[in-house]
Amino acid sequence: MVGFSGSVPGAARLHLVDGVALLRPEEQVFTAMLTGFANQQLARNLARTTVEGRENTVKAFAAYVNTYPWHWTPAMVDEWLGDLRSLRELKRSTIRSYSEAVRAFCHFITDPLYEWTATCQERFGTHPVQVVREWNTAVHVQDNEADAKKRAFGEYGRCLVRFGKAKKGSPPKRRGVLTVWDWPPDVLDEWFTEVRPLFGADNNPAAWPSERGLRIGCQRLNSRFIAYRKALGLDDGLDFHSFRRSYVTHLIEDGWDPRFVQEQVGHEHASTTSLYTCVSSDFRTRTLRRHLDSTIAAALQTQTGKQA
Repeated sequence: MVGFSGSVPGAARLHLVDGVALLRPEEQVFTAMLTGFANQQLARNLARTTVEGRENTVKAFAAYVNTYPWHWTPAMVDEWLGDLRSLRELKRSTIRSYSEAVRAFCHFITDPLYEWTATCQERFGTHPVQVVREWNTAVHVQDNEADAKKRAFGEYGRCLVRFGKAKKGSPPKRRGVLTVWDWPPDVLDEWFTEVRPLFGADNNPAAWPSERGLRIGCQRLNSRFIAYRKALGLDDGLDFHSFRRSYVTHLIEDGWDPRFVQEQVGHEHASTTSLYTCVSSDFRTRTLRRHLDSTIAAALQTQTGKQA
């Protein structure tokens, strides 16, 4: 979108008059930058509330570092985001939105198309740079970043894993697991209504509470499993994680779609799920026999049709 003067929305010459001395040059240029930034975003059909929110974030960052955009550095962003996280304890998603607002503003004022770098170089002998980079901001790597404590009401047909294994730079991964067999709902109902109340953990949100902490840890579960394994004389290659491998394998052998199985166990890539699949020779034989039977039946049907 080009204005009547021939410049794009937000360009320096639309907001500053060439050759005119400014009374407060730094303050006036920064104000003109913010106005141009707002116009550039409005030209992209962004909501006015979004534009105002980003503008306020940029102002807050400028006030925090107490200097103007042509003096900003990545280290200032590091300090600001660190303060937001450690002192103000803001959510990851909030901090990411703040950093994205500053990134968008820096992208705007460093784009030669808008002429702000040339204007700053002419008036102040320096120019703004992009200070928000991949190496000093959190990466958005998972879809759901809601507070893991938040949950919906429900019974046991779908279990919500609220504190799953987190990805780098993100909170615990949330996902839902469907109880696809007949027996899990009954087992879970018995546990939560009859067994768990005996632990006296009414104020503990964990499904499997611990006597010494919030919840039973994986290391404790594995050590207890090893003790049972040795007592039963089972193979040393079995560990507590073998239950996960068995779950994947049983779903595949029961005919569930591989994509559904991948979603059940929370794998991002199918190749990871394949590492957990240990189908038996009987399953391979049944699968091969099923396809052979269908092929033979189709061939016989074709032959019968020709004879008729």
